[in-house]
Amino acid sequence: MNFFESQDRARKNTSTLVFLFALAVITLIIMTNLLVMVVFGFIGNDQLHSGTVLIQKMDWQRFALISAAVVTVVLAGSLYKIMALSGGGKTVADALGGRLIPQNTDDLKQRRLLNVVEEMAIASGIPAPPVYILAGEPGINAFAAGFTPRDAVIGVTQGLINHLSREQLQGVIAHEFSHIFNGDMRLNIRLIGVLNGILIIGLAGYYILRTGAYSGRSRNNKNSGGILGLAIGLMVIGFAGTFFGNLIKAAVSRQREYLADASAVQFTRNPEGIAGALKRIGGLGHGSIVENPGAPEISHAFFAQGVSGLMQSLFATHPPLENRIRAIDPHWDGKFATDDETDLHQNEEQPDKKTALSREELARKAATAAVGATMATVSNAIGQVGNPMQETLAHARTLIAGLPEAITEAVHEPYGARAVIYSFLLDHGQEVRDRQLMHLRQHADPDVFALTQKLMPDMGGLDIKYRLPLIDMATPALKQLSIGQYQSFKKNLIALIEMDSQIDLLEWSLRKILFTNLDGHFFKPAPPKVRYSNIRDLRQEARVILSVMAYSGQQQQNDVEAAFHAAAVALEFGELELREKNRINVADLDMAMDKLEMLNPLAKPKLLKACAVSVMHDQKMSAVEAELLRAIASVLGCPMPPIIA
Repeated sequence: MNFFESQDRARKNTSTLVFLFALAVITLIIMTNLLVMVVFGFIGNDQLHSGTVLIQKMDWQRFALISAAVVTVVLAGSLYKIMALSGGGKTVADALGGRLIPQNTDDLKQRRLLNVVEEMAIASGIPAPPVYILAGEPGINAFAAGFTPRDAVIGVTQGLINHLSREQLQGVIAHEFSHIFNGDMRLNIRLIGVLNGILIIGLAGYYILRTGAYSGRSRNNKNSGGILGLAIGLMVIGFAGTFFGNLIKAAVSRQREYLADASAVQFTRNPEGIAGALKRIGGLGHGSIVENPGAPEISHAFFAQGVSGLMQSLFATHPPLENRIRAIDPHWDGKFATDDETDLHQNEEQPDKKTALSREELARKAATAAVGATMATVSNAIGQVGNPMQETLAHARTLIAGLPEAITEAVHEPYGARAVIYSFLLDHGQEVRDRQLMHLRQHADPDVFALTQKLMPDMGGLDIKYRLPLIDMATPALKQLSIGQYQSFKKNLIALIEMDSQIDLLEWSLRKILFTNLDGHFFKPAPPKVRYSNIRDLRQEARVILSVMAYSGQQQQNDVEAAFHAAAVALEFGELELREKNRINVADLDMAMDKLEMLNPLAKPKLLKACAVSVMHDQKMSAVEAELLRAIASVLGCPMPPIIA
């Protein structure tokens, strides 16, 4: 199952969850009505055993009132919880006592983990998600949380970074990236909300029980027996609903864990990584247990079974360790690992010889990609959307290692990250650049401005292939800004772009990628909904995008028209008119992308392939075209790995 099919499956799973939730609410309505009628004597035991008499004697007005009350309580409980989690992954991490690991941490174990996450993010074509650590947890576990990759975070326990080797960390993090890509995170949060709504019935019973018991002690209340009976009955109904809700949660989670394990193996091409992590969990005294009181609520989001207790086999949200290991390593001897393999002696700043390309190989491949990438290569990159391969992981690690040390250090902290992004936008013309620097001197943080000037020589000589990786690397540090700092950064960014009175495609792609990801973190906009089932519903929007792609790669008008026509044929649009270049502005491009983002996931690869047909019409792809293609994919919510010829 590829990325687009997984996204579509996640949407259908959400619909299934709504259906099951509705069934649970209907069951609660019926049970609560029967409870009220029995407890308060509206029906007798003989009527209860006769369905026909029960229906005849039913007070339907009272039934409607009780039903409305149940629905209101359950929906209020669910919506309250979902709204409480609307902050995305950060809210979930905070609820578990997570602490953000700073991007410039000096802790070797944390630094190794962040390097692994960063490499996988660049290899996947997404900004690196912030990483939180559950510092007091000795077990080995992890989770990914959020609604979309834009607000996703990864959380890990202290035990995970203490006891796992680098390749085992890669296996676990690749597993979590799979959950990010496959839409599992959003389903996890909705499951939390649904179960909280069902649990509210039981909590209401507990509150009534306490209030009724106090009232009975305070005065002689003839109805105290009925009140207490109602309270106990509501508790039974509520916890019965939770019982079946947990069964649903466990059944859904188990299958997704097998899929994520398989994706991790495909990503890293190293079965020993994730299998070794699972074996180490089995050999560790603390296993994968998370002791935080909030752990049961999100147990289905953990890498491995996070809670223990009675009826564990029935409510287990994860398959048994033995089954997961044998699915990855059929020849496993059945022995768990009891020793740590932390390999902290390895230099994290240098690529591993087994997994990374040499700098000479990287330079050769980058040059080939820039001037002679084949259609097969580009199609392969599109096919790896949300499903990257080990080759891109090796490419990412070597790419990071090739950056100047000053830039690598700067991009991992909030001041330096802003300076790096500002440096990308400094104009080559001296007059415009002077005005841009004057603006930064007046409006940017003084330390950021000074660092921008310091980085100018290194950034000026940087190859274009580093632009997207550096944007991905800078995003976690930029997410550490305050809301005021981010708004100032955003204003300065727009001012630098508009200083020369024109916006080129590289500036547009940088702005679009950054704002798409950072606005999702700071302003918490609602995730885009699917409103269009077919690309034909967005014919004019596709026309704008294909026109931009054609103009970006061709110089002669005949070649532009030919590239556009080839892309239109790939979309099966037939006659589609190329839009004049002087009639395309940034507002048109933004509006088109906003609508195309709401396209059904299964229709998006067709659009991306049409864009690829356009830029490859002349049998070569420039670095500018490659970045634009990946920028469009990113805005569509389709993380495309780097194009390696």
